[in-house]
Amino acid sequence: MNKYKGVPHATLKVMFTTLLKIRRFEEKIIELYPQQQMKTPVHLYLGQEAIATGVCLNLKKDDYIFSNHRNHGHCIAKGMSSKIIMAELYGKKTGCSKGKGGSMHLVSPDIGIMGTSSIVGGGMPLAVGAALASKIKRDKRVSVVFFGDGAVDTGTFHECLNFASLKILPVVFICENNFYATNSPLLSRQPADNIFRRSASYLIEGLRVDGNDIIAVFKSAKDAVKKARDGKGPTLIEYRTYRYRQHVGPYCDYEIGCRPKEELDKWLKKCPIEKFKTSLVKNNIMTLNEINNIKTKIDNEIEEAVIFAKNSPFPEENELIEDVY
Repeated sequence: MNKYKGVPHATLKVMFTTLLKIRRFEEKIIELYPQQQMKTPVHLYLGQEAIATGVCLNLKKDDYIFSNHRNHGHCIAKGMSSKIIMAELYGKKTGCSKGKGGSMHLVSPDIGIMGTSSIVGGGMPLAVGAALASKIKRDKRVSVVFFGDGAVDTGTFHECLNFASLKILPVVFICENNFYATNSPLLSRQPADNIFRRSASYLIEGLRVDGNDIIAVFKSAKDAVKKARDGKGPTLIEYRTYRYRQHVGPYCDYEIGCRPKEELDKWLKKCPIEKFKTSLVKNNIMTLNEINNIKTKIDNEIEEAVIFAKNSPFPEENELIEDVY
């Protein structure tokens, strides 16, 4: 129980619910995608759920998040409706981007989701810009940007760390290190496995945290968000995790030689949801019956989202050039 010290039981239950909601939403996509009714590419978040959940639980509604192509988990954790996400995946006008953005371009400004970018590293300058605006306006908003280890290969990563440090901006850089950029292993692209140390030359605190440990994620993000909100500048957190499915699409990729199956099996044993579930039950925080009831409620909500999406209309042809600037 010492691990949970300072974390209310109500918060722990919200954590588990959010973790499971992300997982079940992604599993529903895997089930539906072969029907060929979703035409958008999908980059699934299975295995990484603890990061989005633990980080976003520390954010206020009007705090900003900036995400990437693998964004469903971030948006769900920030409070985005399953219905408008699912409708967007089906290309319907009731979707968050009116059916024109697809999976990689989810947006909900009313809850601080300012748009997700399919450009690797593309969210970082947006987050830094929003953080600069927050500092000028003194509105106490924090910007969080999620990116993968592949984005660390870009020049934007260094430019943004430099400027954020220079201006002492309220931004938190979240690197979800799943050790692959598409199918390229980290050590085939970078000379050392030390992403969290890259911030030192910009005088930014860098942390390495187990991204499959929801409590470790929650507490590390809590400190970084508070630091940013208090005007003490940015933090870089490298959360180490692993995606269960192929880079893009609903299938696994070890069958075609992209990753060793033994590596996947090793990480499946570290499932963030199963680890947390076992601990919650063992410590009498939740019962199996309560967990099953939550799962049923989530599954019903997702099924309603699918029905809503399938029954929603497609955009009209004359809407093609609307909202284009």
